[in-house]
Amino acid sequence: MAIAFAVMALVLEQGFRKSAEQALQERLQVQIYALLSVAELLPNGRLKISDEFLHEPRLATPGSGLYAFVHKKNGVMIWRSASALGLKNSLNTDPKPGESLFVRQLDEPSRFALQYDIIWEGDSGKEYEFIVTIAEEARFLDQQIETFRQTLYYWLLIFAVFFLIILFAVIRWGLRPLREIGNDLHAIEQGEIEFLKGSYSSELQLLAHNLNGLINSERAHLTRYRNTLADLAHSLKTPLAILRGCLEAGDKIVSSRETIQNQVDRMNDIVEYQLQSAAAKGQKQISGRIVVLPVLEKIIHSLEKVYGNKNIRFELVIPEHFSMCCDEGDFYEIAGNLLDNACKWCKSKIKITIPNNCHYNYSCLSIEDDGPGIALENLDNILKRGVRADQNIDGHGIGLAVVNELVNLMGGTLKGEKSQELGGMKWVISIEQRCGE
Repeated sequence: MAIAFAVMALVLEQGFRKSAEQALQERLQVQIYALLSVAELLPNGRLKISDEFLHEPRLATPGSGLYAFVHKKNGVMIWRSASALGLKNSLNTDPKPGESLFVRQLDEPSRFALQYDIIWEGDSGKEYEFIVTIAEEARFLDQQIETFRQTLYYWLLIFAVFFLIILFAVIRWGLRPLREIGNDLHAIEQGEIEFLKGSYSSELQLLAHNLNGLINSERAHLTRYRNTLADLAHSLKTPLAILRGCLEAGDKIVSSRETIQNQVDRMNDIVEYQLQSAAAKGQKQISGRIVVLPVLEKIIHSLEKVYGNKNIRFELVIPEHFSMCCDEGDFYEIAGNLLDNACKWCKSKIKITIPNNCHYNYSCLSIEDDGPGIALENLDNILKRGVRADQNIDGHGIGLAVVNELVNLMGGTLKGEKSQELGGMKWVISIEQRCGE
């Protein structure tokens, strides 16, 4: 703005200066015509101009600031007005006959001069060439320009201050919602409030919603890891106490080898359990989209090695470009646990398809097997941590619980039902499509 106002002031000032100089040139031209109208050519080739016939009184007043001179072509002065007594006039240019030249003379005092070249024919037919000069002191024009400059700068300054005040008020009003969000975020940092609950403008509602989701996600993530660490510490107390007792037994340590091995195995199971427990992250507000088929093929390839003795047949009815809004690591966790569970319980076949009755805003995936299935009354319990359908099968009973937590955190659902085609268990995953929201 400072540059804009400076350029504006310079352009207006230069425009006014040129206009004032143009007006002065026109006035001096009129003075030349008026001077020539009272001039008389004498027989000796000199011009006679009587002061009493001058139309401009300032030419007859010494020191008035308006001066008139007449020179021969060779530069010899033959007449000057009474106002120019004691002054010299230098010819700065050599105009052609009938032409006028407007110049600023550096003589003392500085003045603007209009020089006009004329050819006067006498009664005998002889031609005489003269240069008529009308000059006005530059201080008059400079004072006029200075007055305009002061007025211009004064009003531009007032306008600039007024404009800045208006601009400041508009920007401050326009950015007020951002300041409110900033203040609310600071209050959240200070623990004064938990979420953004202000009445924000419509342009910021989505931002506030996503920030609340991010805050909730981070809090859930932090809480989950705190709980996991607390559970891990509590679970390790008993095995550590047993190991300490074995070490204190001294020479009986050899006989306690089996006990130590059991406790080490138990601690390993506990650590594995807690690591799986920590895998459930905070609510997914921002996630990418992954192509499902390549991930499923990788999981199946790994499971075929683990359950090679069962000769399981996997049937994949998935379009090549079918995708879901899900983090790749989370999808590995979800699909891996469900397929591992299906491999444990199936007889020989597992089928992976896309259900036809999936909701419009969701992506769905179903995994079913030909195993014995799970009684419908046990479906709710099987999704709880540590609960297993059969205690004789290896595992910790948290795989389905982790799957359920991850799916719920992504705004989806995990539904279990009896497979009508294979007769075993069928799990249907539904994940809401809100990638990047």
